[in-house]
Amino acid sequence: MPSSLTRPLADLPVRRLTRDDLVPCADLSEERGWPRDEHRWGLLLTAGTAYGIDDPEGKGLMATCVVTSYGPDMAAIGMLLVAGRYGRQGVARHLMHRVIDSTGGAPLSLYATPAGRPLYEELGFRTVGRTQRVSGHFRPASEPGSRTTGGQPGPDDVTGLTVRPATAGDLPAMLHLDSEVSGLDRMQLLARLPAFADHLRVAEDNGELIGYAALWPSSDNHVVGPLIARDTATAKLLVISLAGATDRPLRADVDARHEELLAWFAECGLEPGSSTTIMTLGTPPPPGDWTRRFAPLSVATG
Repeated sequence: MPSSLTRPLADLPVRRLTRDDLVPCADLSEERGWPRDEHRWGLLLTAGTAYGIDDPEGKGLMATCVVTSYGPDMAAIGMLLVAGRYGRQGVARHLMHRVIDSTGGAPLSLYATPAGRPLYEELGFRTVGRTQRVSGHFRPASEPGSRTTGGQPGPDDVTGLTVRPATAGDLPAMLHLDSEVSGLDRMQLLARLPAFADHLRVAEDNGELIGYAALWPSSDNHVVGPLIARDTATAKLLVISLAGATDRPLRADVDARHEELLAWFAECGLEPGSSTTIMTLGTPPPPGDWTRRFAPLSVATG
């Protein structure tokens, strides 16, 4: 039988979560039918500010939510989860009010599932875009490509671009490109990316860094993201290089406006799955250049 709250929501204390809460966070993800993703939770609990409500019955966490701040210009909200036994009792609304208050009026963004979208709309969030999830075993389509180094070779050299494993020396150029594309300072997140990702690639054109992409583990999949590139052709080359480094199925959450990339993923064997709605509060559409922003780090962090 589902549990019912026996105390007012206002009396449920919201506390900051730490890395000591990693396992309860993963337990809650699993209970809600999501991958445990302890690896991703580790990143979120260090790069972001996580909030939670303890289960009054002593069964771990009742609810979680994570805020990743990018300074006064934007904060991303993700991982709003409520234990199934406390569903439809106002817990998510209670936690979201507390989280929104904690951001001090900063513009907010999030990726809403169909189930969560009505709540966010009631809180004042508005729709600014959509992502499309694709997943499956990657089978490269035959088309011109670039040189690749460090990993599986790519297609024949036609474009003259080079895709290679990232090094520590690439971080300044990656941060510069990312700030142009995202319109935000995401150093605290990107600085952790080399340790978080299993594989990290950069694309260069005559020595100029024009794209980067990461591959990180989630359950029995590998997730592509972030994926930042000068154009669709460069994005494809980065994906080909990353796909050649794993035998696992790939997963990516792609900005739905990138129809050419989505069609190419379908040609390469990845099938469409769930979709999320990109929503913002207190801001115009997300800053930066969406034409070069193909996939986020995750739908939890933007």
